[in-house]
Amino acid sequence: MNRPRVLMLPKWYPNRYDDQDGDFVARHVAAIAPNAEVAVLFATVARGPQRPLLTCEAELTGPVPTLRYYYRARLTGLPLLDKLLKLLLYTISMHQGYRRLHRHWGGPPQLVHVHVLLRTGLWAGWLRLTRGLPYVVTEHWTRYLPANAHRIGRLRRRLTQLVVRHAATLHTVSDNLQQALADLGIRNSRTVLLPNVVDTDLFRPAAPAERDAPGCPAGYLLHVAAFNEQAKNLSGLLRVVARLRLSRPTVRLRVAGYGPAEAQLRELAASLGLLEDGTVAFLGKLPPAQVAEEMRRAACLVLFSNYENLPCVLIEAQASGLPAVATRVGGVPELLPEDGSCGLLVPPRDEAALAVSLTTLLDNPGLVSAEVLRQRAVQQFSTAAVGRQFAEVYAQVLGR
Repeated sequence: MNRPRVLMLPKWYPNRYDDQDGDFVARHVAAIAPNAEVAVLFATVARGPQRPLLTCEAELTGPVPTLRYYYRARLTGLPLLDKLLKLLLYTISMHQGYRRLHRHWGGPPQLVHVHVLLRTGLWAGWLRLTRGLPYVVTEHWTRYLPANAHRIGRLRRRLTQLVVRHAATLHTVSDNLQQALADLGIRNSRTVLLPNVVDTDLFRPAAPAERDAPGCPAGYLLHVAAFNEQAKNLSGLLRVVARLRLSRPTVRLRVAGYGPAEAQLRELAASLGLLEDGTVAFLGKLPPAQVAEEMRRAACLVLFSNYENLPCVLIEAQASGLPAVATRVGGVPELLPEDGSCGLLVPPRDEAALAVSLTTLLDNPGLVSAEVLRQRAVQQFSTAAVGRQFAEVYAQVLGR
């Protein structure tokens, strides 16, 4: 049977300004690609100077043909007018990109797959009305979680309800997010739960020679996340490490990430005396291969988040055979069961509980089986496993 042609419409996707923006969407696309003839149509605001109103970067020769459109952020200097003009430029990008991919394929797509609402879903709804194309919605966004739902305006909520109701299927990456959407009245009678994806070839347990490699302290704590204090609470983790150092002078925390709060967090670490003796090391933005290396040498991954959806970094840790300590928020308990087989859960903002759990894992390195973690990741989160499940969803939507 011929593979279906699927047009991907992501809100976030790796781009010229940030090659890790929306990388979890790109992983879903990569998992789907062996089972469908996919192409990506992505449009976003230019984050730097751009003289033309609209530019396009086309990559049509690879396994996933991709069009990236960038439109000017400031057009008149009047915020309301600029917002309307940017919406117009987004629409023009979608029209141009659809026609170009239609020609590239030699025909229209058979299905549209929206990744993160809302603008992408409105365009998919237009294609459904004008061309009869069914669409699937995949949602990742933590904005729908209770901690952020108050930021969703009435009009946006109504439009989101409408888009999701008319989708052929709603897909979320966690049961927690699915429930949060339902609590906002955002429902679909055909809803599926499929997790995020991990590259189980890249993220794998360490061989002895890798774990003992020079230049890096073995058995350290590892934190990998964007520097977003409202969500990730890295400041709380730094205070806990400062407390642990009093009884464990050799404790080390390596922090991989980047974001708006980086300067603030470095300043806090310095004020706690964590930088002077190397207790904490800020690694900056790391490519996936280097994150995988860090995980192969670490003793424990730690996330002290105030809220989460289904963190990819926890899945990567499991593929690497690395136990985790994380907060009992969002979809995290779906990755770290209460039985402790994959790591330990602590209440959000409970710094004393985090210190106890980290001490427990550091004192008992065999408490969590690396083999069990690895097997779980391959069976549930690998590219092949998730790709097969998406193929089944498409087959149901298309009546195959």
